[in-house]
Amino acid sequence: MEKLDLVKQHKAYYSATRKPELVSIEQADYLSITGHGDPSAPFFADTIQSLYSVAYSIKFMCKARGKDFGIAKLEGLWSFDEDKYGHHSITEAPVKIPRSVWQYRLLIRMPDFVTEGQVQIARENVASRKQLTHALAVTHYTLPARQVVQMLHTGPFDKEPETLQQMADFMTTASFQRAGLHHEIYLSDFRKTAPEKQKTILREPVKQ
Repeated sequence: MEKLDLVKQHKAYYSATRKPELVSIEQADYLSITGHGDPSAPFFADTIQSLYSVAYSIKFMCKARGKDFGIAKLEGLWSFDEDKYGHHSITEAPVKIPRSVWQYRLLIRMPDFVTEGQVQIARENVASRKQLTHALAVTHYTLPARQVVQMLHTGPFDKEPETLQQMADFMTTASFQRAGLHHEIYLSDFRKTAPEKQKTILREPVKQ
């Protein structure tokens, strides 16, 4: 049985350069779980564990039916209360907005043959067998096609404002306006990779 490699199949989606660039992103389906608060807190790790557990449950379900696939990279959409903090620029937000008030939607891309019914079965199985109640919050989620300014960030998360400043300058020069939530793709496993070696794709949806 051939295993589908989503990262290889969608190579452009999981690639970025070290300079800001405008790219078009296709619509895609994901597993998703939402939350809020400091990502260094224990509950954030529990949320990630629940998402991955559901993903692997779906993988094994599909493999039993002759459609195996590898688990894709973890992603995240990040947001905050725009009424309260909307005056901060994309470079100021990571520094000046308290981590405790950030909202997130964690994502893992799924093949197009995965159904909402399979997601429901998998999350219920994980919640009951592994006692991961967060798994019940995992849903099937679709991100629409969009244009984004993106750039590869290498290094720790607290250095992201330096990369975001380059993206902001690029957006200003091109007269782009933000048109969606800040998007990150974690090419490295930040639980196992040294901070200075971590690679993360940063994306800002835009419009003119």
